[in-house]
Amino acid sequence: MKWSKFVISLVIPFIAGGLGSIFTFDSIPTWYAALNKPFFNPPNWVFGPAWTILYAFQGIALYLFWNSKKKASKSQGFKFFLIQVVLNALWSIIFFGLKIPIFAIVEIIFLWIFIFLTIKEFKKFDKTATYLLYPYLAWVTFASLLNLFIVFLN
Repeated sequence: MKWSKFVISLVIPFIAGGLGSIFTFDSIPTWYAALNKPFFNPPNWVFGPAWTILYAFQGIALYLFWNSKKKASKSQGFKFFLIQVVLNALWSIIFFGLKIPIFAIVEIIFLWIFIFLTIKEFKKFDKTATYLLYPYLAWVTFASLLNLFIVFLN
């Protein structure tokens, strides 16, 4: 195992998560608590552990992709991965920081697209990396539904 690559791979998604949490933390007990939410909205305590696991999976997927022995260019995969990481943090800024769920629903569609593109690109290099990103895609799909329902209910 190449430890420096592994640590960098883990740090990148956790930086996005940390940045997002700066905008999320204060809004949850105040603004977010006051919103009308759909019946399928999970309890708030679920989000922290879920995102921690998903960021870890992203980091491991990035490491497997980066460490792949296949000789093809990996630049597209890195580009898609970094774009989706930025979009991930940006969603929290828009939804929780700026408190504009209608813009967040538009942004999360782009996030979903870039996660999908990352999966397609990573699949060319490492199937396990691909499998590690499927729960992330599923969670963002679920988050998109939550976001959409919050727009309609408020």
